[in-house]
Amino acid sequence: MKLDILVFAVHPDDAELGCSGTILKHIALGKKVGIVDFTRGELGTRGSAEIRDEEAADSAKILGLHARENLKFRDGFFKNDEEHQLEIVKMVRKYQPEIILTNALHDRHPDHGRAGDLTNDAIFLSGLIKIETKLDGVVQAAWRPRLVLQYIQDRYIQPDIIVDITEFMDQKEKAIRAFKTQFDSPDKHAPQTYISSPEFLESVFGRAREFGKNIGAKYGEGFTSRKLLGVENLFNLK
Repeated sequence: MKLDILVFAVHPDDAELGCSGTILKHIALGKKVGIVDFTRGELGTRGSAEIRDEEAADSAKILGLHARENLKFRDGFFKNDEEHQLEIVKMVRKYQPEIILTNALHDRHPDHGRAGDLTNDAIFLSGLIKIETKLDGVVQAAWRPRLVLQYIQDRYIQPDIIVDITEFMDQKEKAIRAFKTQFDSPDKHAPQTYISSPEFLESVFGRAREFGKNIGAKYGEGFTSRKLLGVENLFNLK
């Protein structure tokens, strides 16, 4: 299946926290969108890999995704090396997206920045015809998207572009809260973590309000770009 937008996320719930409003908006516009998670989040203090699998599936239904896969890289220990790059190349070539959204290049969590660099390096390699990959025994065609953006995660980073997600903020919150073990655990004895506190989600929503304010909207999601962005018509800018 060819997708319009492919989102790479090192942990299940990264995409929900960072860009699920943008996902919802573009699906509402008739675009096909999918997520590829790198790990199962097995090093997370709360829950388990199996539960995170279920939560990711629940969130995928809320978002209306056209595809969601997990590459089962080792949480915390994956590397930006040939083995991991080629697995991502296979996904880029499989779905042939026009746009890719991926992890922040710099963040509090070391996995995020490493995943952002890994994805960007793999995307470049995916466009090289002399790198051969096979999926289900079939040689894949080279593919490189026309646009790659990084969604902003925990650290405040000045965005290069902001998407108005006002209409989709309620659904974004539902998609985030689908990860119950991380944010709304019914187990009152579960250990508290950095992201399980109410203040963490308040900061996510507060940042969405701040980004939205900058473009005259109620809520927004910010993205960075490694290249300069162009527009054909100034009237398309907000």
